[in-house]
Amino acid sequence: MKLRTLALAFTLTIISGLITHPAWGQSSPQQTSNKPNYLFIAIDDLNDWIGVLGGHPQVKTPNIDRLARRGTLFTNAHTQAPLCNPSRVSLLTGRRPSTTGVYALQPKLRNVASLKDVVTLPQAMAQGGYRTLGAGKIFHDNLSAAERAREFQVWGEVENYKSLPAKKFVNTPDPIKLMDWGAFPARDSEHDDAKLTDWAIAQLNKAPQEPFFLAVGIRLPHVPLYAPQSWFDLYPDETLVMPPVKENDRADIPEFAWYLHWQLPEPRLSWLRASQQWRPMVRAYLATISFMDYQVGRLLDSLERNGLAEKTIVVLWSDHGWHLGEKGISGKNTLWERSTRVPLIFAGPGVAANARCTRPVELLDLYPTLLDLSGLPIPQQLEGHSLTPLLKNAQAKRSWPAITTHNQNNHAVRSEHWRYIRYADGSEELYDLRRDPNEWANLARDARHASVIKEHRQWLPKTNAAPVPGSAARLLVNENGVWMWEGKPIRPEEKQP
Repeated sequence: MKLRTLALAFTLTIISGLITHPAWGQSSPQQTSNKPNYLFIAIDDLNDWIGVLGGHPQVKTPNIDRLARRGTLFTNAHTQAPLCNPSRVSLLTGRRPSTTGVYALQPKLRNVASLKDVVTLPQAMAQGGYRTLGAGKIFHDNLSAAERAREFQVWGEVENYKSLPAKKFVNTPDPIKLMDWGAFPARDSEHDDAKLTDWAIAQLNKAPQEPFFLAVGIRLPHVPLYAPQSWFDLYPDETLVMPPVKENDRADIPEFAWYLHWQLPEPRLSWLRASQQWRPMVRAYLATISFMDYQVGRLLDSLERNGLAEKTIVVLWSDHGWHLGEKGISGKNTLWERSTRVPLIFAGPGVAANARCTRPVELLDLYPTLLDLSGLPIPQQLEGHSLTPLLKNAQAKRSWPAITTHNQNNHAVRSEHWRYIRYADGSEELYDLRRDPNEWANLARDARHASVIKEHRQWLPKTNAAPVPGSAARLLVNENGVWMWEGKPIRPEEKQP
């Protein structure tokens, strides 16, 4: 039944395609009566491999695609950091990594002295009269019960990475348990993301106090890339289309680019090929995307079944992208399109339907946008810009590019047609995305594009805060002229190609 439903939805998709600031006081019942509800769906490690973005020709995401038809799809949306913790800290606080100094997987948001009392997005919604509910990966992992209670009025205690096989399927170079892929568990209902969705649906079935802000943090397609076998069957190995990869792609790229992902659990393309694991990883990534999409569909169906669809704005986003062999690596932690570009969709009351916006936007914009849509004041400390004009008219003008930062003073500036990268050592990259969507030709040394580089340089953040105390895990720093990765000097001869 599940696969027939998915197939029907996918067919319909194809057919459709053819034709720290002061707290706000609690709002009165009169003030909240006309506010929209929010279903805030966070996806982990999802790049542009969804049907409506065309990132992979075979991907099956009928539910995300139908959500896009209901609303506005941002085709040029980018994360503030290509890593879970800094990306989510930025989105939830409305501040750039270069402002907060949060660049690595540690410390957690509330362990940063300057952010200890900052009003996060869910807190702002609660202060604006919303009933806030959340579960899954919204903040980065390992929040205590007390920390969760501080951020949300209702928190769902859903299992996280507890349903794991007795033994890994793949012996990756790094033995970390989560770096794995394969068909598991046996049934959909046994997967943690399905249990998370069950919890969220139960909240909707209870007719939560309105207006509500329900945040659901789905983990797939973050590793481990696990889904039941039926989802792998959607992508037969013999017909699998592999992502485009150019041999010697990094010949014109600064060596410093390697430093941003010097040594990581995510395997290099060279290892995936040698171990005959490239195709299995790509297949698993696709399978887990479709499984995730099915959970999104269950949430959307629940909204409709409970009569909430017409008064609820659905916001679907991913915290950053993911490489599957491009630029010789897998994983994130880069300033290229594959790592920074993310799906972003708004759908619901007041949002233009079946619209596509090509303007560069940022996840940083979500905080002020939700406040704006709810008629709540936007604090000056927020560094993003409301997307409301674009939600009404996808062709409205937009003055700002999107900026992604990975570790101190490494930035990418993404305009409508160009990507400019400047690393901490001063080296640069420039790509014309109209002619070179795969970013295979670095134009930074071409004098004909000097004016383009100059234009983009002006958007580089003027503030480049040092990493906050306690920073660790995927941290790159310069100590007395020596570049250090995870506390150890970087030795070029130890590069893992």
